[in-house]
Amino acid sequence: MKILFIGGTGLISSACSDLALARGAELFILNRGMSEKYPLAKGVTLLKGDIHADPAMVANLLGDHTFDAVVDWVAFTPQHVRQDIAVFAGRTRQFVFISSASAYQRPATHYLVTESTPLANPYWQYSRDKIACEETLMQSYRDRGFPVTIVRPSLTYGPSQIPLCVGSWQHPWTVMDRMQRGLPVIVPGDGSSLWVLTWNGDFAKGLVGLLGREQAIGHAFHITSDEVLTWDAIYKEAGHAIGVEPQLVHVPSDLIATYDSGALGSLVGDKATSVVFDNTKIKRFVPDFVCTKPWGEGVRKSVAWFQADPKRRTIDSDANALWDRILTGFARALPKAV
Repeated sequence: MKILFIGGTGLISSACSDLALARGAELFILNRGMSEKYPLAKGVTLLKGDIHADPAMVANLLGDHTFDAVVDWVAFTPQHVRQDIAVFAGRTRQFVFISSASAYQRPATHYLVTESTPLANPYWQYSRDKIACEETLMQSYRDRGFPVTIVRPSLTYGPSQIPLCVGSWQHPWTVMDRMQRGLPVIVPGDGSSLWVLTWNGDFAKGLVGLLGREQAIGHAFHITSDEVLTWDAIYKEAGHAIGVEPQLVHVPSDLIATYDSGALGSLVGDKATSVVFDNTKIKRFVPDFVCTKPWGEGVRKSVAWFQADPKRRTIDSDANALWDRILTGFARALPKAV
């Protein structure tokens, strides 16, 4: 199978690249060639270009290449996918758009999320843009037969990420460092809302399993673990992975968002509410899809990755200062809570 990944050197896509190669795919990666954190896997053919900056140049770069599947990991706006349609119509048998599970209805009207759950997120522009991308692609599928498959990841992590909901994505060790120093860490709400974390290697089984599957064209899928945990349990397991009992402080999500405008989307509009995914559809289309990495095992692998090299344990001082301000303000309002 001949596959093209656009982007292809991120936390999730790198795991998918490894699995695709292990299964014998001929893999091309189109990007700017700038990633150091996730270097290209051995056996990949690099096509250096930026489809969003210069789609005409990319079309010329691709030449006579055609593909069994193209996956765009870095499309975020309708303009991006319109460029994809222009470049890849007639050039691929399947086009996979990486959307987001945050596109699902917020606040949810039913606790169980299926692919037929409405798409509506008034809190987060990122999610609304993903919804608009999906609509553009599906319109092209209906009008012109553009062979799109939509995939909606939820919070997916790997060795280089510890995905705590009030944390630093660029400097994940920051919260772990607070735990080690006995400092309080913030958990939104009362810590009892439900969430799902998915190991990147497990996600890859579903994504790669969809590639080249003609029956998946015109369909949308989310690909997540079936393990459902409270945020309290997620934080406590992370603390136990480094041998401490974390000091958790429950802070209302709306209060967090008054201090941190970015939390309005990523927290209030996403991780603060309970989400449970029904993975029946992906299992029906990819019968061998199963997630085998529970959070307790995955977070220990991530901790080991950070502990293997002190340079990886960078600290986000701005985030630390922000969290301290939130905790101070919360203590003034509810001193006994802190």
